[in-house]
Amino acid sequence: MAEILARLPTSFSKARDSGDLLFFPSTVHRHQEGGVEFEIRLCPALLHKPTLPTPHFSKNDASAAQEHKLKDPFAPPYNENLIVGETEVEGGEYVVLLNKYSVVPSHFLLVTKEFASQSSPLTPSDLFQSYAILEAAKRANQPLFAFYNCGDLSGASQPHKHVQFIPAENNGPPIEKLANAQQVEEQDRPFVISSLPYANFIVRFPRGMSSQSDDSKTEILADSFMSLLDLVIHAVRYCPDYPTGAPSFNVVLTIDHLYVFPRRQENHTLRETGDLLSVNALGFAGMLLVKSETELKAVIDEGIVKILQGVAIPPVEAQSSQIPMPRSKI
Repeated sequence: MAEILARLPTSFSKARDSGDLLFFPSTVHRHQEGGVEFEIRLCPALLHKPTLPTPHFSKNDASAAQEHKLKDPFAPPYNENLIVGETEVEGGEYVVLLNKYSVVPSHFLLVTKEFASQSSPLTPSDLFQSYAILEAAKRANQPLFAFYNCGDLSGASQPHKHVQFIPAENNGPPIEKLANAQQVEEQDRPFVISSLPYANFIVRFPRGMSSQSDDSKTEILADSFMSLLDLVIHAVRYCPDYPTGAPSFNVVLTIDHLYVFPRRQENHTLRETGDLLSVNALGFAGMLLVKSETELKAVIDEGIVKILQGVAIPPVEAQSSQIPMPRSKI
C-alpha cells in the first residue's frame, strides 16, 4: 500500500497533463459554527462541469452487474492514466483509481473489482483495506481520511461501490476535533455528539489500534460498523417521515474514529437562491463545496448546521452522549 501512495503525486500530474483527469482549482473559506470550523470550498469552474443524474442503485446481484457493465466507469478496462494500483485482502479485490473530476489534488478511490452496489453496507474487507490505506498514509506523514456515500439519498454519484480518500489537515477532517473533545467511557461503545441537531453515531477505536493483528483490526472495524448500522436502523424507525426503501447513510473513517450519519434527503434547497445544494459525506465531515460567491453567501447566511439538519434525520429522543448499543440481527 505504501508503494501505491508513493505513486499518487506522479500519477495525478500525469493524468492531469494528459487530460484524462480534470482538475478544478478552488479556494477554501473557513466558517465557525456549532463547534466546528467548517471548510467551504469555492470552485466556480464546477459551473461548467456536466451534471450527472443521480444513479439508480440496484442490489448487488448478477442482473445489476450486467445492467451497469457497459456504462460503469469503474469497470475494466481501466484508463491507464487513472489507475494507481491494485490491492487484495481476504474477502475482496480492489483497484485504486484517481478521481476523474478532482477538486482536491490526489483525491482517489478504492473501488471493488467485481461490481458491488453503492447501496450495500461496507464489508469487513472494505473496512480493513480502507483503514490500511489510512495507516500507510499516516506512516508516510501524509494523513488522509476516507468517506463512503451509501444509497440513493447519500449524495453518491456512481452505483459501483467505491470508498473515497482525500488529504486530511491536522490528521482529520473538521468534525474530528469535535469528536476528540467528547469524553468516552468505553472505547468500543458508540457515542454521539449531542450538540449537533441531527443523528450522528460514532465509535472511537482503542488505543494501540495500529499494533493489533490484521484479524483483530478487521474484527474491531466490522463490529464497530455493525454497531453503528444497528443504531442507524433504530433511528430510522423512529423518524416518522423517513422515505420508503433501504436507509441511506454517510460514513467517515479516520485513524481514530468511525462515523455514520443517516440521511433522508440528498439535496438541500437554499433559501436565498432556490438552488439545490448536493450534500454527501464530506458535508458531515465538515467540508462543503459551492460553485459561486452567491452560493457561498447563501450557505453561510442560512447556516451549515441547519443545512445538514435538513438532509439528515433528527436525533433519537432522549439520546445521550453515551448511547445504549442495540444488537439486532440484520
